[in-house]
Amino acid sequence: MRITEVKERTPLLIEQLLKVWEDSVIKTHLFLSADEISNIKKYVPEALKNISHLIIAEDENNCPVAFMGLENQVLEMLFLSPEERGKGLGKKLIQYGIENYSINELAVNEQNPLARGFYEHMGFQVCKRTDHDEQGNPYPLLYMKLKGTAR
Repeated sequence: MRITEVKERTPLLIEQLLKVWEDSVIKTHLFLSADEISNIKKYVPEALKNISHLIIAEDENNCPVAFMGLENQVLEMLFLSPEERGKGLGKKLIQYGIENYSINELAVNEQNPLARGFYEHMGFQVCKRTDHDEQGNPYPLLYMKLKGTAR
């Protein structure tokens, strides 16, 4: 498994990451309907193109199996292919982000308790809750900070 930051975001890479995103969301965001996922999916390519730091994990065939997006020490996105969950890859990515980009904040859907538990295991704690996501949809968000970091 190779973890790298990608600068060149080719159409093929965006397509591969969109597949990782969709497979991950279908598996983990059970509170979203198929229509909601389809609607959100329209915005993902632009987010992938515009995030400051796009970090990908590739398998032995150089195919992306996970990615994270970082902006100003904030983890904005982290998605893994369902087949890669539970193998330590998410942990490696978070550690990479902390060590190389000083990430210390993130937001997670309250309705995704496995993700919340994972982030708590990685040393993050809830510091704020909202009733809606950043687009105003009725999906509560939990804002988390890495323990020992203050702002």
